[in-house]
Amino acid sequence: MPLARIQASVVTQVQKLGLLTEEQAAEIIASPEELSGDAVENLLTTDFGVSEFQMLVAKSRAVGLTPFNAVKFTPDERTYEKLDREFCVENGILPVGMIGHHMVIAVSNPFDLSVINRVQDTTRRKVVALLALQRQIKDRLAVSDSQDVPVAEGFGDVVEALDMEFNIDDADLEEGEDVEESAPIIQLANRIIEDAYYSGGSDIHIEPFEKECRVRVRVDGVLTEKLTVPNKVAAALLARIKVMSNLDIAEKRLPQDGRIVFKQFTKKPINIDLRVSTAPLNHGEGTVMRILDKSKSTLPLPALGFEQENLSKYRDCIERPYGMVLHCGPTGSGKSMTLYSALNEINDPGICIRTAEDPIEYTLPGLCQMQMQRRIGLTFASALRAFLRQDPDIILVGEIRDQETANIAVEAALTGHMLFSTLHTNDAPGTVARLTDMGVEPFMISASLVCVCAQRLMRRVCKSCKQPYEPEGRELEILKKAIQFESGTIYRANRNGCPACDGKGYKGRVGIHELMTSSEQLIEGINKELETAELKKIAMFNGMATLHMDSMCKVRSGISSMEEAIATVPPDMEDLEALAEEFALQAELKARKDEDRKKELEQIRAKRAATKEQSEQVVQEQA
Repeated sequence: MPLARIQASVVTQVQKLGLLTEEQAAEIIASPEELSGDAVENLLTTDFGVSEFQMLVAKSRAVGLTPFNAVKFTPDERTYEKLDREFCVENGILPVGMIGHHMVIAVSNPFDLSVINRVQDTTRRKVVALLALQRQIKDRLAVSDSQDVPVAEGFGDVVEALDMEFNIDDADLEEGEDVEESAPIIQLANRIIEDAYYSGGSDIHIEPFEKECRVRVRVDGVLTEKLTVPNKVAAALLARIKVMSNLDIAEKRLPQDGRIVFKQFTKKPINIDLRVSTAPLNHGEGTVMRILDKSKSTLPLPALGFEQENLSKYRDCIERPYGMVLHCGPTGSGKSMTLYSALNEINDPGICIRTAEDPIEYTLPGLCQMQMQRRIGLTFASALRAFLRQDPDIILVGEIRDQETANIAVEAALTGHMLFSTLHTNDAPGTVARLTDMGVEPFMISASLVCVCAQRLMRRVCKSCKQPYEPEGRELEILKKAIQFESGTIYRANRNGCPACDGKGYKGRVGIHELMTSSEQLIEGINKELETAELKKIAMFNGMATLHMDSMCKVRSGISSMEEAIATVPPDMEDLEALAEEFALQAELKARKDEDRKKELEQIRAKRAATKEQSEQVVQEQA
């Protein structure tokens, strides 16, 4: 009995690979025996020396799928984001990844369409199937999570060890006892940092209270409680963190700052530093650790969330030969990341870049960076003075904090240097008032300022579980007023979340920006010492998109939700239509004044000409 169509197609593909002659292929296809698919595979591999992978290529061509060598695939922390590992083991599939809106999986049985349908229902994505060997898929699924896939380990085993070791009274803990060197305390400190890193945290808070100590991690701007430990354990934990950051463990009355190079204390592939700050609180010392991921020190400027118009304006500003570019916003709003990314974009062997920072958060190749040391008098002002004698093209000052630094920064921008710095203000127009309060003359601000970029970080709505809807009522009114949104679909966060976002509905953050560039009207307004509200109106009339307007653009694009946008930045009080009308009237009044002035000048010229003519006539008559 001849072979079935699929088996015959497999044999034909093997023959096309040059592994069988035409006679051998025809003989197998016309075999009188009834051969199943497995029997044909065994025949080809044993009698004709066809390898396992060659059979995979032939089968994939026969069924119209792409062959996939699963041995080359290495699972990581994102492998099982869309599909649970148990689901994959149960159905014999390997999640390879996401390409756009398509879920790519490897299967061993191309005819089992029910598995593909289940994956499609689970992920709510179109499925692209690759053909792989069943043995290789099982091997990849059998890889232990703890060995190859970096995930948070939890705290259960460490807490049990701590309970055994610290099951004593507080009175038994003598002052100076080296409890910070105990193995469970070392494991706990490392585990807290590892868990925060794997969960995408930016800050770790260790906060003592009357009866216990709380450990919280800030993920996507929101603090989440991870662990509570007894106060007797908290003292040893804090001592361990001080040892790791080279701080004085005996000093508990004053705040201290330090730095942890974490790869010195772990064997895991975690290349991060931590900026440590301790402070005495009412129930003990509190500690906050900022996670500095060296693998994410800079990003391309388009990846930071700039709208296309703002991006082109910002690039024009940072490429100028001299002037002052300021970034403003609260702590943790992404100012440092944007500045480092901007410097990385314009960094070139042909220019000299000097930075003064407190502290140096990331080390970038090609930049000469200076760490401030206030104890010995090395401040931003003294660093700026030193830089001006070292022939720099671009200077970065970590923060403008006082009048001396502000004056030197402005002078540097006015003497042929490009200066970048940060300032703590709520919005871009407020920067002018802040510099004026520091004692900088308005005419110097207007002459040196190139642009001010105010920014915030807003949570991204989870791509896997976001819910589309049509805005109406107050939401539609806000969108229409901000960005002239008429109708369309926007997204809200799923309250129940999904495995990809850990049940939060949000995952990751995106920057929103308010870019105020210098213009003739703005310079005139600064020199006239107009109020911040008036300067904001001028900037908006000249094309500045406010933080609220930029957040509404993110809502329209489906990047974030209306709820998150309003919670991050309140709506603007200014009305664009009213602003346009107001400035049109001002322009009309100015044009009338200019016309009246021209008429007056013409009348004066005419009078002078008439007087001159009369004088000449009198002179002629006398002559």
